[in-house]
Parts: sequence; C-alpha cells; structure tokens
Amino acid sequence: MSEQTKTDVKKDEKKHVFDNPKNVKRVIHALYVACAISLAGDFFIHRHAEHSWEQLFGFYALYGFAACVLLVLLAKEMRKVIMRKEDYYDE
Repeated sequence: MSEQTKTDVKKDEKKHVFDNPKNVKRVIHALYVACAISLAGDFFIHRHAEHSWEQLFGFYALYGFAACVLLVLLAKEMRKVIMRKEDYYDE
C-alpha cells in the first residue's frame, strides 16, 4: 500500500470516543468514584435488611462484585459450548 493510500485510509477512518486512551482512563476513574460513593452510602443510608448478612458494611458492593465475577466465569465456560467457527454462517 502506498503512503498516499495509507493516509487516505486514516482520514476516512472515523474516530470513536474510546480510541483515545485518555477517555478510557476517564471512564475508569468515573467508575472508581461511583463505586466509592455507593460504598460510602452505607454510612448514611438506613437499610431495611431482612437477613443479618445484609447489614454487613459493603454487603451490596461485595454482592455485586461477586455476581459480576460469576457472570464472567460462567460466560467463559458457555463460550466453549456455544462458540461456532468464524465462517459458520458463510457455509
């Protein structure tokens, strides 16, 4: 590919928000702040817990984290069962 063609391709490529690593870092920092705020909310919000473990500090943060980890691990295992070849629909 010639130099002129490469530059033409780069000009035609549309830049997305997350192509810039600074934007990715901003989103990650925003998620850290959201997690800290929700964890700090345990000090100020009175919960009407039905089970004793719901009254533990940070219970809902840990519960959400554990649920997300479980979903990722489950998805990785499901991938082995339902994954198809790349050209599955072309055949």
